[in-house]
Amino acid sequence: MLIGVPKEIKNHEYRVGLTPAAVKEFVTHGHKVAVQSTAGEAIGFSDTMYREAGAQIIDSAEKIFAEAEMIVKVKEPQPNECKQLSKGQTLYTYLHLAPDPIQTELLVASGATCIAYETVTDDRGGLPLLAPMSEVAGRMSVQAGAHYLEKAHGGSGTLLGGVPGVASGKVVVIGGGVVGINAAKMALGLGADVTILDRSLPRLRQLDDIFNGHVKTVFSTVDALEYYSSKADLVVGAVLIPGAAAPKLLNRDHIAAMKPGSVVVDVAIDQGGCFATSKATTHQDPVYIVDDVVHYCVANMPGGVARTSTMALNNATLPFGLALANKGPKQAMLADHHLLNGLNVHEGKVTYKAVVDALGDQLNLTYVDAKDALK
Repeated sequence: MLIGVPKEIKNHEYRVGLTPAAVKEFVTHGHKVAVQSTAGEAIGFSDTMYREAGAQIIDSAEKIFAEAEMIVKVKEPQPNECKQLSKGQTLYTYLHLAPDPIQTELLVASGATCIAYETVTDDRGGLPLLAPMSEVAGRMSVQAGAHYLEKAHGGSGTLLGGVPGVASGKVVVIGGGVVGINAAKMALGLGADVTILDRSLPRLRQLDDIFNGHVKTVFSTVDALEYYSSKADLVVGAVLIPGAAAPKLLNRDHIAAMKPGSVVVDVAIDQGGCFATSKATTHQDPVYIVDDVVHYCVANMPGGVARTSTMALNNATLPFGLALANKGPKQAMLADHHLLNGLNVHEGKVTYKAVVDALGDQLNLTYVDAKDALK
C-alpha cells in the first residue's frame, strides 16, 4: 500500500502524521510511504531523516492526495483537503465530526473511507488513540491556565500554588477522565486546591484512591457546577462523550458569576466546547474575555508541544495503521471491532451514530451500521 503523509495546514499545527520511526515500520512491512517535504521539519524530523527511513519526499500535498491509498494525518482535513479525497482512499486521522457540519458534508461527498482516531476503542472501554492527546491536553490546560491567571495576561494575578501565609488558588476540573486526571495531577503538583466533578460514582471513588484524598471529589450536579465554578480561579472543562458534541455544562450566568480575572480552559472545544461562552481559538490568538473571565479555547492544544505530542500519538496509532495497511482497510476493520468503531464515514454513508444524532436533520443524514456499510 502507498501511505501518504501531507504537511498539516491548520493554524500553528506542527505535528505530523508519521514520525521517521513509524515510516520505517511501514516500509519494513513492505509498504511505500510518501511524505510531503518539510512535513516534520518544525519538530526536528528532517526530510533526510524520512529518506533514511525509506520514505519518498514529495513537494506537493496535491500529489500525495492524488496518489496515496491511505492518508495519515493528525488534525481533521481542512475543506480544500477534503475536496482532494476520493472513493477508494482511506483517511486515518482525528475528525471530530459532530460539531463540524462542513467537514462532515465534504467527507460524505468525497466517497472516501474515513477513520477517526477519537472513536477507536479498546477492551477496557477506553479510547486508545485519543488518550495520548488527552494526557497532553490535560497537563497543558493547567499550564495555560496558570499563565493566563497572571495579571499581565488578563487574569486576577493569582499564583495557583500560593505561598506560605497566602492560600493556594482553586482549580475545578469538570470531568474525571484522562484529561481530568492529568489536569488534576498538574494542578496538585503546583500546590493548588483541586476539586474534580464527575457523574460517575465509581470513577469518583477511583480518583479518591488515586489521589489519596488530596483532591476533593464531588458528584456533578447543576448545583455543584454552579457553586464550585463561582469559587474557582481556574476551571478546566474536561468532559467527553465519544464522537458526540460536548454538553454545555456552564451557561452564561455561571460564567458571569465567576470571579473577575478567573480563567476557563475548554479542552472539549474540538467537540464544540462545554461552556456556553466557548468559541475555538488558535495558538496565535489563544484567549478572549467574556464577563471578566479569561477563556482559553485552543482547538489543537497538543500542537503547542508538537514534538512530544507527535511521538506519543504515533505510539498509539501505529499498530492500527499497520493493520489497515497489511490487511487492507475493509478486512482490518471487520477483523477488529475496536478499529471498526473508528469508522465514521464510508463511501458516502455516515457510520457513527453520534454524528448522525448531532447533524442528521441539518444535513439529511441517515445512520448506517459500519458492518453493513462495508458489505
